[in-house]
Amino acid sequence: MTHQAVVIGAGFGGLACAITLASRGWKVKVLERQLTPGGKLQRIRREGYTFDRGLSSITMPRMFRSLFEKAGARMEDYIGLYELEPRSRNIFADGSVVDMSRDAEKMKDQISTFSPTDALQYESFLRECSELYQLSEEHFMNRLLSNWRENASPAMLRHFLRTRPVTSLHSLLRRYFTHPNTLAMLGRYSTVAGSSPQQSPSIFALLGHVEARMGVHGVRGGTYSMVEAMVRLALGLGVEIITGSEARHIVVRKGKVAGVEADSGFYGAETVIAAGDVLTMNQDLLDEKDRPSMPNVKIKSYEPSNSSFVLLAGVPRQYSKLLHHTIFFPECYNREFQEIFEHRQPPQHPALYVCYSGYSEKGLAPEGSSNLYISAKVPYLTPLTDWEKEAKAYGENILSDLQNYGLTNIDKYDVMSLYTPQDLATDTLAYKGAAHGISYNSLRQTFFRPGHRSKDVEGLWFVGGGGYFGGSTPLVTLAGRLVGEYIDAYKV
Repeated sequence: MTHQAVVIGAGFGGLACAITLASRGWKVKVLERQLTPGGKLQRIRREGYTFDRGLSSITMPRMFRSLFEKAGARMEDYIGLYELEPRSRNIFADGSVVDMSRDAEKMKDQISTFSPTDALQYESFLRECSELYQLSEEHFMNRLLSNWRENASPAMLRHFLRTRPVTSLHSLLRRYFTHPNTLAMLGRYSTVAGSSPQQSPSIFALLGHVEARMGVHGVRGGTYSMVEAMVRLALGLGVEIITGSEARHIVVRKGKVAGVEADSGFYGAETVIAAGDVLTMNQDLLDEKDRPSMPNVKIKSYEPSNSSFVLLAGVPRQYSKLLHHTIFFPECYNREFQEIFEHRQPPQHPALYVCYSGYSEKGLAPEGSSNLYISAKVPYLTPLTDWEKEAKAYGENILSDLQNYGLTNIDKYDVMSLYTPQDLATDTLAYKGAAHGISYNSLRQTFFRPGHRSKDVEGLWFVGGGGYFGGSTPLVTLAGRLVGEYIDAYKV
């Protein structure tokens, strides 16, 4: 008997789950409301400039490699990766510069220019990062954590306590470092998941190991090429991807999933994987009577992650200050998290992340020009900000800050496109325009997140930023594979 599944959403998690099931003989259909797969990652081409709107590099490449290998393919036959060294450039308000490197001695030399005492602690910090990563890999990353009995086992609880769940990332960093530059540079690890270093748990320090030891990688042709590679693999395995078709309702009969009603018709299936934002999927696609464990009041109780304000700028000049990844830190970096999570206001002078993929690969911008993806962290959608009215002025404020940081004449561009939290919500149905699903700004939101398996509807699964693995692309991809393996193993 051939089992059938419908996947809602062609982002990384949905594609990974579809690939896994199809490689095991399932008949899989993927419904994607946008005209192209990729979810929050899309490719934008204008006037000779190529941009990735979303993910700008790959970490933990073996998470992707294992997906291909378990599906009987070699990732290298589909995609080319290259390691970034330095990983990124950090430019601080006092003029200090640290190029993140795999070489610990180079890191210590750079940090010592503003804090010799912090430099002496760097390798000790890296050892703790490595220990946290090993703990997570051995006990959390390779299992689905799909039910409370597994989560509450004595062994799991012991491992859980070793992650120091009540210690914030900022508190952990303060055990090693004192200088604001070091704290800002390493505290930014929590923002990968859309959270505050003062509130998110110390487990995010493992990203120090991921970045320094495992590497940061670019993708030939831009990171959207990874989406194209996964789509090619999926199609080769017989997956049907239907774009431009929005799922409207998950049909439930007698407590079991029966299929999905979409713009393009009804798709019956014994298994449905909702591979979008878990809060939106519950709120918009299920009747409240079918989700007693996730009523509307509970959905509203979760704090979303921050969102992002993005400028795609095609500029007819190049800047020696920029590497593939560059971060400009303002003078009062901590104020940013108060503005975002306490006041729910866009920071007046946010830290600015600039991806210049043309630095690493010719052809992504015209000769002598720069394709710049510029991003600032901003709050999820609230009535306090009307992005339709305020986007232009906020974009001009960001360009002004970048000019003050030395990117002269950046306002003299060939191409400019703004992308707001409202655009993100409209395109991807991200709950309140959050860029990373549910935030990690509390113990509950970090370790007691919605599961990947529905507690209410048999045969319904979730793959997205709200699950245990969170919203980072490698871990969403891992979750998609693990969910597919679990579904196939138990035929549920």
